[in-house]
Amino acid sequence: MRAMRAEEFSGYEGLKLVDLPKPAVSDGRVLLRMTAAGVTPLDHTILSGTFPHQLKSPLVLGNEGAGVVEVGGGTDFPVGSRVMFWGTYGAFEDGTYREWVAVRKEDLCLIPDIVDDVSAAGIPVAYLTAQVALARAGFRAGKTVLAPAIGGSIGNAVTQLARALGAKHAMSSTTNHAKAEQAKALGFHEVIDTSLEKLANGVRRITGGYGADIVIDGIGGEVLSEAIGALAPEGSLTTLGYSASRKTTIDVTNLIVPQASIRGFNLFAQPPAARANAWNVIVPLLQSGAIKPIVAKTFPLAKAADALRYLVEGRPFGRVVLTI
Repeated sequence: MRAMRAEEFSGYEGLKLVDLPKPAVSDGRVLLRMTAAGVTPLDHTILSGTFPHQLKSPLVLGNEGAGVVEVGGGTDFPVGSRVMFWGTYGAFEDGTYREWVAVRKEDLCLIPDIVDDVSAAGIPVAYLTAQVALARAGFRAGKTVLAPAIGGSIGNAVTQLARALGAKHAMSSTTNHAKAEQAKALGFHEVIDTSLEKLANGVRRITGGYGADIVIDGIGGEVLSEAIGALAPEGSLTTLGYSASRKTTIDVTNLIVPQASIRGFNLFAQPPAARANAWNVIVPLLQSGAIKPIVAKTFPLAKAADALRYLVEGRPFGRVVLTI
């Protein structure tokens, strides 16, 4: 079985194509033949040796993907079923940059017929994160929502879900004017071009001075600082990523005056019931076409290092996916 494994956490050059045994099915796991794997910023963080939690090399990267059930799915996931899945590192014997994987049944979800495998491979992390974070923030129809970085996986997924679920405003942003135009062409009409105006000013303009009830920020750094200044009275900001920076400076009056709040979010720490509830929201929206995952580019498995480089350095609009 071919797999792309980080022999050491030293950057792109540490990722090597290796031959590993096909995983055995045990402990109620389901054997999948992988068809595609999502590439995420977390994979790069681990590969570069900057992940804050203890992981040991060698390690096959990846924690989401799509595949076909070969063994062990039972009546819920019959042999031949197309499924998408997500799990913490260690939930599969190793990661998903490989040809076969053994997955816990609770981490599987049938792929709607309207969605192809490549698109499905990039759904779980982004959309589960987005939906669970929105639910924890108290989202309901009529709320105003801001999720910076429309071209990124979290920003795009939150914006799509909030809009589909009845947000009064589902706002995002980009620092790139070309991406702002691309977003408009794709139907995202509440995207703030921060090359032309400040993030908070754009939110106030769109909302008639009100602000954002809910901010879901996967960027960190200065974006988080500016987003706090866009909060509505008693609004909340959820921070769950740090692709821009792990450090920022906060003007505490942006929390004190509107009696706003800030909290962290970790998808790995969420209970299975929260993820199951999120799938119950996400799947019907995928089936109806109300939300549509966007794939920027695909790479073959052996080019996983190039895929990560493109994701991190190319900053594409949409997901990057490995085809297997």
